[in-house]
Amino acid sequence: MKQDLIIEKIHEGTRIDSVLSLLLEGTSRNYISKIIEQGGLKVNGREELSKKYKVKEGDSIELEIPEPEVLSIEAEDIPLDIVYEDDDLMVVNKPRGMVVHPAVGNYTGTLVNAIMYHAGDRLSSINGVVRPGIVHRIDKDTSGLLVIAKNNKAHESLSAQLKEHSINRRYIALVYDNIVNDNLTIDAPIGRDPRNRLRKKVNGEGERTAVTHVKVLERYGKYTLCEMKLETGRTHQIRVHMAYIKHPLVGDPLYGPAKQPSFLGGQMLHAKILGFVHPTTGEYMEFEAELPEYFTENMKRLGIGV
Repeated sequence: MKQDLIIEKIHEGTRIDSVLSLLLEGTSRNYISKIIEQGGLKVNGREELSKKYKVKEGDSIELEIPEPEVLSIEAEDIPLDIVYEDDDLMVVNKPRGMVVHPAVGNYTGTLVNAIMYHAGDRLSSINGVVRPGIVHRIDKDTSGLLVIAKNNKAHESLSAQLKEHSINRRYIALVYDNIVNDNLTIDAPIGRDPRNRLRKKVNGEGERTAVTHVKVLERYGKYTLCEMKLETGRTHQIRVHMAYIKHPLVGDPLYGPAKQPSFLGGQMLHAKILGFVHPTTGEYMEFEAELPEYFTENMKRLGIGV
């Protein structure tokens, strides 16, 4: 698949791997670099093998992106905590430590492997063979509620609700330090962190609108227990926004302090409430998953209780 681009003045003087990863949605800088090394890039009609080439205004770029490999994702008999299920959808309470869908380094043991075993071919196909039924996701070390689409009609309806910000998603998080205000809204766009492809950042590359509403539930001096309501759903949104206001999530290995108690095992974040309009009945449905044991046990070990 060939991508043709003309470089605009705003990008002049920037490395080509960085520019292309920014302009081509869903591609990482590392992936672009591999394509360049394999001879898949032409600049002004001539092969360019250096990922460090700095673009100029008006450069004509041709990038040959390989066709994606067809992966064979296997169904696996993995226990699922199914909160609700009908012919159109499932609501699942994902445990901490489970990856939502297969990716490099995680082709087995994911939520997709589990729901394929449970639902067979009764899953939407909109997101392809790697993410059947997956409408939205949460991070590996975030626990809580996800809705799974069992047909394309349900998937389209739920995706539209996500786009319209009408799905009710509320999270519980333990963050560092004392948040003074009882309620606050963080309205700060999120994009890629050019220094670390694993991270996102406020005002990063390719930034998109991101809004998080925060409500303080309890203050513990060194820590604050909060409820977060997502208005948008950017990758790592809560984690990025809370770090941005200097209250990173406790246990967060990417956005939190370098030195944290080893027993935490990841960010203290739980998707507690999920509400949406049913794609077929038109009825509003809302589900709740109480704080899991790891969350309450970690709080006790930190010397605080719920």
